[in-house]
Amino acid sequence: MSLLSEKDLEQLRNKGISRDKVRDQLETFREGIPFVNLEKAAVIGDGISKFSPIEEDALIAEFDRLKSGLSLLKFVPASGAASRMFKALFNFLEAYNPSEEKLDVYFERTGDTDLKVFSEKLEDFPFYKIIKERIGGKAKNEGEAIYLFVKELLSEEGLNYGFYPKGLLPFHEYQDHSETPFEEHLKEAAAYAKMGNRAKLHFTISEQHTELFNKEFEIASKRVSEATETTFDVDYSYQKSSTDTIAVDMNNGLFRNTDESLLFRPGGHGALIENLNEQNADVIFIKNIDNVVVPENGTVVTNSKKVLAGVLVQIQQKAFMYAKLLDAHQVNEEQLNDIKAFLEEELNVRFSDSYASFSVDEQVKVLQDKINRPIRVCGMVKNEGEPGGGPFWIVDDKNRISLQIVESAQMDMSSENQKEIIAKATHFNPVDLVCGVRNYKGEKYNLLNFIDPKQGFITEKTKDGKELKALELPGLWNGAMAFWNTIFVEVPLLTFNPVKTVNDLLKPSHQVG
Repeated sequence: MSLLSEKDLEQLRNKGISRDKVRDQLETFREGIPFVNLEKAAVIGDGISKFSPIEEDALIAEFDRLKSGLSLLKFVPASGAASRMFKALFNFLEAYNPSEEKLDVYFERTGDTDLKVFSEKLEDFPFYKIIKERIGGKAKNEGEAIYLFVKELLSEEGLNYGFYPKGLLPFHEYQDHSETPFEEHLKEAAAYAKMGNRAKLHFTISEQHTELFNKEFEIASKRVSEATETTFDVDYSYQKSSTDTIAVDMNNGLFRNTDESLLFRPGGHGALIENLNEQNADVIFIKNIDNVVVPENGTVVTNSKKVLAGVLVQIQQKAFMYAKLLDAHQVNEEQLNDIKAFLEEELNVRFSDSYASFSVDEQVKVLQDKINRPIRVCGMVKNEGEPGGGPFWIVDDKNRISLQIVESAQMDMSSENQKEIIAKATHFNPVDLVCGVRNYKGEKYNLLNFIDPKQGFITEKTKDGKELKALELPGLWNGAMAFWNTIFVEVPLLTFNPVKTVNDLLKPSHQVG
């Protein structure tokens, strides 16, 4: 760390990053981050719960009964820019000249199937009418018509959607207006996260987009308030500069920009655990900004969310009762066994083999540690394609077994044993969480105490033509929640409708009937 100059130290102070943090990150680069050790896939009956329609109705009723005494919050990571969503269209603008080539010749030459689908289904996009009004009938041929359409969609002189945050793009076309994911999230909150006639939402956004979100809120909240008789409290936060991570060269030395300053990079969505830690509510719903549905599927989403929340409040009631008993030191041997069984059977907690040999006082301490943790109930969707990131039982370096959401990048694809486990995965993670972050006394846990720093990622990037290594923090629903108590519940596939590319807007789940 003696490599840091006074100028470097000033840069650290301005970002709110300590020397110790940089030292730890450099150590992580040198040591590397081991793959997660998968013990087995979580499946129905072994890590994932599946409820019958009757059980689901009971859980919905339980949440509806208890929610009047609870504070509810919808937390939506929404800082994603739309540029990646339009990657194929940006490529088209660079690769195609309508005055030199016919469109069908371009398709034959490039095999650009994404653009072909886009051009054939143009009228089904929610921004079709607005762009057609803006460009009129200027085009001489089909190729020029598509080129002008894409240019109007993305260019700074046009709609500039490539700059927009994904949450503020038109996703769904209604009879007299189009709606953004931001507006659809307000509607969702009114359906399942309302206290009385108020719904509270928190969006994590990029600072540069604050004004755009404020403008959208003025329009959208008025429309949704009238339709749902709901008042909305909406606030925003930004990914903190202090969560950026240091970049290194390929020899793990500090990577410097052309002006000799240190290069820091955003720490990924795991940085948002800091933003989540600043929220304070009894029940927090978490869902990504681009995962929204059209009205005909709204009831499925609402009921699914209420089932997850019903599981949470039901489990919490027992956990709080037991935590209180343990704190009061009013437990006999039978109750100790009941608490252990509750943790194992309902909170998926695993105990070491040596637990049975502990004294009563030692067992109480272990139980207190395991029960006094934030709880997350995570929806899991049945795998319809290739298994990827999802729910697994893992073993850590201290031989502790736990239930985790593991990303593909954390898995050792070169290990036959690990590949066999991955192949047995039946579900994947749609980012659909309901969280309890308070203890039985109503005190909020410090969520930063429950992160596993060994679950980050090291990736290779380039800057100014030079290779570098970047560090991503443990993901928000991965290592950032590693030491939470975890419950997985199967939810309907209909609840998972992310928009990763512009053509995803053509799926039936994004076409208003």
